[in-house]
Amino acid sequence: MTVFAETCLWGLIGGVAFLYSSVGHAGASGYLAVFSLVGWAPAQTRPLVLLLNVLVATVTSLKFYRSGHFRPALFIPLTLLSIPASMLGGYVRIPTPLLSVFLGAVLLFSALWLLTGKREPAECSPPGKSAFLLAGGAIGFLAGASGTGGGIFLSPLMIYLRWAKLAEISAIAAPYVLVNSVAGLVGLNLSGFSLPAGWLPYVLAAVVGGAAGSSFGIRLLNGRTIQILLAAVLSIAAGKLFLSFRG
Repeated sequence: MTVFAETCLWGLIGGVAFLYSSVGHAGASGYLAVFSLVGWAPAQTRPLVLLLNVLVATVTSLKFYRSGHFRPALFIPLTLLSIPASMLGGYVRIPTPLLSVFLGAVLLFSALWLLTGKREPAECSPPGKSAFLLAGGAIGFLAGASGTGGGIFLSPLMIYLRWAKLAEISAIAAPYVLVNSVAGLVGLNLSGFSLPAGWLPYVLAAVVGGAAGSSFGIRLLNGRTIQILLAAVLSIAAGKLFLSFRG
């Protein structure tokens, strides 16, 4: 690539990190979509994407934790099964073109659902711990298998089922993405991986974008803003899944 093309790619990575981190995510599906635009295969970029996810999720988790919206009682049961499930998903290599279309459709439906007037519920009703354990484990496996942190699946599920307030969901999603990304990276390491050449500028762009985006999101923690930003994130993720099916 030319210097100009590489600079544009760094800017896109930083922009994705900014958008995703504003709603407590780390950007894995967005990074995969950006890299696919320049013809990089998912197998080639998966280790770098997970590394970017870990770093951005770390920054985002710290900022959202300091905002006071983090709820350990919801986070802990969600992660107990998600960590081993994400490691398993990162280790197992599954050819999933039809699954990509299905997940893309689910994410696109979630985005449209958020944009068609669905408001934050006045009251939330968290389920029992068993439901959190099962949901966390299932999403963790999808996270590891798809090379993401799972936030794109967790947030719409918790919103749809009214398990928590929107600001709380963003604050939970960030550390959830972090632990699953670390677990997925460990699983990928066990199966053997290497980072692509010239990876450092992408790391710097993602960290800067993530820090700025999480600060932006915390200042605008109102229900409708989060819904619109999250809908944009889900739409990008759905587009990436549809593109992977075509490719």
